[in-house]
Amino acid sequence: MFSHVVIFWTKPEIENSADILLAGVEKYLRPIPGVRFFHVGRMVTSPRSVVEQSYQVALNLVFDNKQGQDEYQVHPLHIEFVEKIFKPNCARAVIYDFE
Repeated sequence: MFSHVVIFWTKPEIENSADILLAGVEKYLRPIPGVRFFHVGRMVTSPRSVVEQSYQVALNLVFDNKQGQDEYQVHPLHIEFVEKIFKPNCARAVIYDFE
């Protein structure tokens, strides 16, 4: 199993950037084959100080193996997502990949 977690910080100057990001993830990334588990959502507030709360959206994907994730990265829909959705609406992202 290979997990790919992406934490997104959207651009505050763009109205509804989190909504645009969520819709773009659904449109461009959900249909990519090879993803065994797909979950995207908004940050949830917590009273616990150890919980990161500065981001707006997180994406959690699970693949059978690293090769599946590598194929996902070069899929045309992923590339289109990066250009049309991520770059215009996100200030930054942090990615955690692990087996």
